[in-house]
Amino acid sequence: MTTHDNNNACCAQDVKPERVQAGRTYVPFVDIVETPEELLLLADMPGVSSEGVDVRYERGELTIRGTVKPRQEAGTRYLRREYGVGDFHRAFTIGEGIDAEKIEAELKDGVLTLHLPKVRALRPRKIAVKPT
Repeated sequence: MTTHDNNNACCAQDVKPERVQAGRTYVPFVDIVETPEELLLLADMPGVSSEGVDVRYERGELTIRGTVKPRQEAGTRYLRREYGVGDFHRAFTIGEGIDAEKIEAELKDGVLTLHLPKVRALRPRKIAVKPT
């Protein structure tokens, strides 16, 4: 699994068009953990509700988006404003070793968890040794 980084494109065929979005867009921090059965992707997306999450898999690319609603109404007069409200977006290239039909997602306490199960043929398995 690799992340897209348009700043380091080396060849014309590697360049992907950048999606234009209104307002601020943040790249969520992620942890990716590998187990024998799956890859587990944990993305920090504070302020996003489950209705505001969009996870898509298309042609080997996994895209996650999260929409954050503003904390205050438009026109609010702030005395100090440090928390930037914006949406989240990140994309990953998924190898053939992931069973795309079985990808599952859940959101709890601002953390999006994606379960990316490995194709059964690529999972490690223990071979029983028979005595002779």
